[in-house]
Amino acid sequence: MNIDITKLQQDLIDYFTTAINPFDVDLKGIEEIYNLSEDKLISLATSNGFNIELYKIEE
Repeated sequence: MNIDITKLQQDLIDYFTTAINPFDVDLKGIEEIYNLSEDKLISLATSNGFNIELYKIEE
């Protein structure tokens, strides 16, 4: 399955930064999202209610 990882990463960052106080953003946590493997990124997204089907890239 081909996933638009860049879009998924950005949406996860947006999700986590809007879920917390914007003046207390955990920049280390955001950096960790960029360093996750594709499988772990998808796992994090699905565990937070993201529909991975929306990020599929049609070939």
